[in-house]
Amino acid sequence: MSSTPPLPLSGVRVVEFVHMVMGPTCGLVLADLGAEVIKVEPLDGDHTRKLVASGAGFFPTYNRNKKSFAVDLRAAQGREAVLKLVAGADVVTENFRPGAMEKLGLGYEALRKVKPDLVYCSLKGFLPGPYEERTALDEVVQMMGGLAYMTGGRHGPLRAGASVNDVMGGMFGVIAILAALHQRRSTGQGQEVKSALFENNAFLVAQHMLEGWVTGAPATPMPDRVRAWAIYDTFTTADGGEVFVGVVTDTQWKVFCEAFGRADLLADPALKTNPQRVEARARIVPIVREIFGALTKGRLMERCEELGLPFAPITRPEELFEDPHLKASGGMADITLPNGRKTRVPVLPVEMNGRRFGTRLDLPRVGEHTRELLRGLGYSNEAIEKLIAGKVVAAA
Repeated sequence: MSSTPPLPLSGVRVVEFVHMVMGPTCGLVLADLGAEVIKVEPLDGDHTRKLVASGAGFFPTYNRNKKSFAVDLRAAQGREAVLKLVAGADVVTENFRPGAMEKLGLGYEALRKVKPDLVYCSLKGFLPGPYEERTALDEVVQMMGGLAYMTGGRHGPLRAGASVNDVMGGMFGVIAILAALHQRRSTGQGQEVKSALFENNAFLVAQHMLEGWVTGAPATPMPDRVRAWAIYDTFTTADGGEVFVGVVTDTQWKVFCEAFGRADLLADPALKTNPQRVEARARIVPIVREIFGALTKGRLMERCEELGLPFAPITRPEELFEDPHLKASGGMADITLPNGRKTRVPVLPVEMNGRRFGTRLDLPRVGEHTRELLRGLGYSNEAIEKLIAGKVVAAA
């Protein structure tokens, strides 16, 4: 009988002091890959739990597979319990404002004395430098880092449609943590690693920075750019749908012309090469709009799939819950929202040895694992109940 192999990070213990998106994303990736991630939060819970409007999805998206330890870090007994947790941990992560952890006695220099081989990951707005004390948000660094300019163009600066720097900043934090854990095997030593929003944003727009050096001209924002291909647009169909279609090679141009009865375009010597077709976009695109506009959305997508042409329906986030590929490929994990409703959330976009990584632990209630963790630290049931009664810790 074959047994399921352990998860890749099984046996790694992480204590996280995080909120919002970047820090929780870092912990989520580690947790999904098998690490025991302990979320240290205030007695009334991480304030991200209470966000509304565009922040309402933060907590349920980035906090599955974690244990909740609710504690008053200002209380001496609370800090004592947390230090015991750290003493048995491999990794600590935090994403609070610069200096906040040091004021609590939980900065790297303090914790390395408790656990010399600790890997301590700080997730900040900026790495060390002139900006490091500034308060940063994803939108702040998108504005100052060129991404909002590249996204909005003639429409004015526009932030990307997701928390790209927060999420990627968390991912780079994971990369640094895994590298430090690997290095610890040979050195026996821990270290502090850092990841930051602004530097992540600069990494994202590096292709545009270098474009200027290569071409001799500043990068053109995405809405204003000259398309690299003649057909690379969103088209409206007969039933009012919208489908993006690209024709990006000479072979695809031939396929398109033959499939849609435009042998005249294929034979036109002025349209033989891609650069020629790009120059002729003003002539080509209206023809394509007429062809695609005579088809329904479903039929256009069917034809593109049959022909091997790149295409995509214009999809809203809520429609992804019913995406057949995500549903069939194990791309969604079940979770229970704080109000008791069941739903699903996308899992890590990776596969290892044919395995996807789903939900082992549902979203934790505030302090759900406090008693369990304290018992593991050697606290008696009586001592635990005294801590709860004294409002040093909270338990669900």
